Amino acid sequence: MQDLPVLLAIAGFAVMGIGAIAKPALVTAQFGILELTPAGRSEVRAVYGGFGIFIALALLVALRQPELRSGILFAVAAALGGMAAGRLVSVAIDRTIDRTPLGYLALEICVAVMLLAVA
Repeated sequence: MQDLPVLLAIAGFAVMGIGAIAKPALVTAQFGILELTPAGRSEVRAVYGGFGIFIALALLVALRQPELRSGILFAVAAALGGMAAGRLVSVAIDRTIDRTPLGYLALEICVAVMLLAVA
């Protein structure tokens, strides 16, 4: 049971990463950004794609290297916490949050808490 949150996070980051590499416009379309320039596609592939794939790989290392587990899980939870915090700052500035960003906010908080719980 200790590994289940890590396995779920691996799956989520891997899907995010592979999807962003393959179809970057599908990532931004969720937020109303329908057209991307080559620079925009590169940014999505880097920030969502490469990041997601390498976070999934780091989490795999956490499962196989017990001495690294706590540090890796804490670092990934911190990254998710930073993403959630950025969304909250946006809510404070814009005084609104759409359904999709709200869903991701909840997901980021939940996964961060789960990872910290099993770190």
